[in-house]
Amino acid sequence: MTPASDRLVSMSEEAMVEIIQQALRDRGIEDEVVAAGQFMPRGRTGKAFLGGFIGSEVGGDLGGNLGSAVGLAAGYMAGQHSSDSASGLPPYMLLGVSATQVYGFAGRSRREEPTDLVFQVPREGLTVKVHARVNVRILELIDEATDSHIELEGNRIPVTHSKDVIHALV
Repeated sequence: MTPASDRLVSMSEEAMVEIIQQALRDRGIEDEVVAAGQFMPRGRTGKAFLGGFIGSEVGGDLGGNLGSAVGLAAGYMAGQHSSDSASGLPPYMLLGVSATQVYGFAGRSRREEPTDLVFQVPREGLTVKVHARVNVRILELIDEATDSHIELEGNRIPVTHSKDVIHALV
C-alpha cells in the first residue's frame, strides 16, 4: 500500500493531465496527453528576486525597515512584470506532452482548465535542453528546422509537475 502523500501526488498529476486533455478536446484536438506541468517564461523567478533585492535596498535607504519591506514587494512585482513583458509569453503556463506534440496553454491554476492555446509544437524535429538552476529547471524547446526557441522555467516544487514534463520530453 502506498503512503497517502504518494496517492495525493499521483492524483494531482492525473488531474493536471485531465485538465489539459479537456482543453484539447474543447479545441477539437484528438491527442493523448501523457504528462502535464506548470511553467513560467524563462527568467521570471530571477528577475523577481533581483527586483525584490534592489527594491528592498532602495526602500531601506529611504524609509528604514518599513521602506525595505515596501521596496521588496514593489521590486519583486516590478521584476516579474519586466520578465513578462520581455518574454511575449503568459506569466503562467500549463504544458501538455503527447507522443507527437508539446502544447503550451495560458493558465495560472493547476486545477482549472487553461485559457488560450499559446503554442503547439511537433516533437519531431524538436531538440529539448534542460538546465538546472538553484530553484528552477530551465526547459528549452528548439525547432531544429527554424532554430526557434521557446524557453521556460519550471519550479522545483513537486506540485507543479514540471519534472514530469521534462522526463516525458527527455
